[in-house]
Amino acid sequence: MAIAKAERLMNLALCLLGTRRPLSKRELRESIEAYLEAGSDDSFNRMFERDKDDLRELGLVIETVENLDGEVGYLARRDSNRLPPITLDAEEAAALGLAAKVWQQARLAGAASGALQKLRAAGLPEDVDPYEAHGALEPRIPVHEAAFEPLMLACRDRRPVVFDYRKATAARPEPRHVEPWALECWRGHWYLAGWDRDRGAERVFRLSRITGKVRSRSGRFTAEVPDVVTVRETVASWAGETADRSALIRLRTGAGYPLRAKATAVRELGDGWDELEIPYGHGLDAWLVEFGPDVVVLEPAELRADVVDRLRAVAKG
Repeated sequence: MAIAKAERLMNLALCLLGTRRPLSKRELRESIEAYLEAGSDDSFNRMFERDKDDLRELGLVIETVENLDGEVGYLARRDSNRLPPITLDAEEAAALGLAAKVWQQARLAGAASGALQKLRAAGLPEDVDPYEAHGALEPRIPVHEAAFEPLMLACRDRRPVVFDYRKATAARPEPRHVEPWALECWRGHWYLAGWDRDRGAERVFRLSRITGKVRSRSGRFTAEVPDVVTVRETVASWAGETADRSALIRLRTGAGYPLRAKATAVRELGDGWDELEIPYGHGLDAWLVEFGPDVVVLEPAELRADVVDRLRAVAKG
């Protein structure tokens, strides 16, 4: 049904943009197959009025014109629905080039390159090379997870999804029904923030733990989508960035430099070990597990227990 409506809207927009004179409802009904299949005049009129409102909401400027006989016609003038020419200075072009290079190793590389080609055709300064190196360091956003693209599209289109997800403490994945809100990259990993329908609460999922295909579901969101700032704070909190207390760990000398960068205090213990005091927030246990035998949690007891549980789950496969 969604595809049929999109096709109907597209046909109506093409009719209104392609005519040089206003078209009446009767002429539009005779020109569009979906309108011919309408059961009655009332059904057609309701369908047409909804479609007209939808096109206007999407930004199409539709004029209503009454001719000498009093008949009402509709058209969408091309000059009223044409975007202004795109003009970019050298700094703006360089910024776009830098943004496109960020995605060159991701699945959006083709889209980014195509966008720059269109901008070049639309008037990008000829003396500016968007791919020219602007420094010794080049940003990259790696996206290796197959779930990234379908989740990105689901976030954009506000479509519920279903996928199998394996928690760090679980041996097997389990299905999750999610209303996706936004994707965030944090510490080299991608996370999805959304509403978990089964648990009736917001959750954050690490894409690398999604197994199998992401499957779309019909229907609308049941929970209100928060603003972007709130979603980003949620992702950071669940990924472990927000800390409200401290943890004490032992760290092997010469290892765990990301942990050392976060440490508020470091003390040498000798025998190849150091003692670190680090901020403790939600998700720290999952981060510590990544350092394997180089980390030993001393305090608090619940953090130590969480890390041990995760390690046991990994050992079980």
